[in-house]
Amino acid sequence: MGKTFAEKALGRAAGREVSANEVVTVEPDFCMSHDNTGPISRTFKKIGVTSAWKPERLVVILDHGVPAPSSDHAVNHKEAREFMAAQGALNFYDVTSAGGVCHQKFCEEGFALPGLVVIGSDSHTCTYGAFGTFATGIGRTEMAAAWATGQIWLKVPESIKINVTGRFNRGVTAKDFILKVMGDVKSDGADYMSVEFHGDGIEGMSIAGRMTLCNLGIEMGAKNAVCRPDGKILDFIKGREKSRNWEALWADADAEYAREINYDLGEIEPGVAKPHTVDNYAAIGEVAGTKVSQAFLGTCTNGRLEDLRAAAEILSGKRITVRMIVIPASWEVYRAAMRDGTIDTLLDAGCIVCNSGCGPCLGAHMGTLAPGETCISTANRNFKGRMGNKDSFIFLASPYTVAASALAGEISDPREVL
Repeated sequence: MGKTFAEKALGRAAGREVSANEVVTVEPDFCMSHDNTGPISRTFKKIGVTSAWKPERLVVILDHGVPAPSSDHAVNHKEAREFMAAQGALNFYDVTSAGGVCHQKFCEEGFALPGLVVIGSDSHTCTYGAFGTFATGIGRTEMAAAWATGQIWLKVPESIKINVTGRFNRGVTAKDFILKVMGDVKSDGADYMSVEFHGDGIEGMSIAGRMTLCNLGIEMGAKNAVCRPDGKILDFIKGREKSRNWEALWADADAEYAREINYDLGEIEPGVAKPHTVDNYAAIGEVAGTKVSQAFLGTCTNGRLEDLRAAAEILSGKRITVRMIVIPASWEVYRAAMRDGTIDTLLDAGCIVCNSGCGPCLGAHMGTLAPGETCISTANRNFKGRMGNKDSFIFLASPYTVAASALAGEISDPREVL
């Protein structure tokens, strides 16, 4: 019997052949953290060691509250700076125009590489699976222990195989697809499992689209989500690699899966996740006409260049009727969108374009909601109170749908605008 991706990646890291449900102890290739580096460093100090096992494996990217919107955020930033300086750790991305949202920046900088094992103190670390990385989110205490010991134990997850064929119709994106998948699988349907995306539908998808799929793996309860590292990935990482330890791994054709699901992208239509859960799926026709107060385009899920361009395609030559906040996922994305005119198109339509960061997604700043307000967002979570107010409502959707809804002031089918 062949091996799944998770069995191969964790077996490689453990130095032996492993199977699903075994417990392995591995050395992570990289440890990613963000603004929570400050609290993690406090726990690290309590362990009683002074030096991280390999400072070059630590990657810290400040993004959740940048620039600091409160004294508490500023203290966290200060502690992160001091900790990384004390460790002599060079992979530190401060609040500068060289930074960005952690999951976007981690990939741009070449830390997300095929076959590596990456842990991050953020649940959406699974995004890196788009590059063939075994990447998973862990808790703060676990991260402090990993810094100190250079080890973490993981149970080898069972795997779900999602076979994807066909191509998207116009106005339909990877976000619409993964919202549909989450609606089918449910938020606990892949608990502690490895979700593998297979098929020509994935091969035809952009890297940005694959990042959107893997980003939302955690919203199905998955331990990790992953796509095959094909030529697109190998071309992208060339010259960026921050490690020589990578290897392009993929599942064997005769691997054993706990479940298989099949989708044809040509059958996917625009959709949303209704409040207040990510698996509360509805096709666009079921919610069209719902009034919105705010539209939000950005985050580690959909703040990439192709996402901004999709919104600009909808908004070109038009004016929005409700406030719309746009946050590019990194300054690299921001600059590219300036160069090609995308930013001008969004500004001309009435959008506010903010600095790269997570702000509104977690209700920290730059777009919190008032009681009774409704936001349509490209983010990854719509839990009650997620955007700063427990009496507000969040619909998750694609960049096309968010932009079309900002035009009309109500949830709208982007295909009608296109």
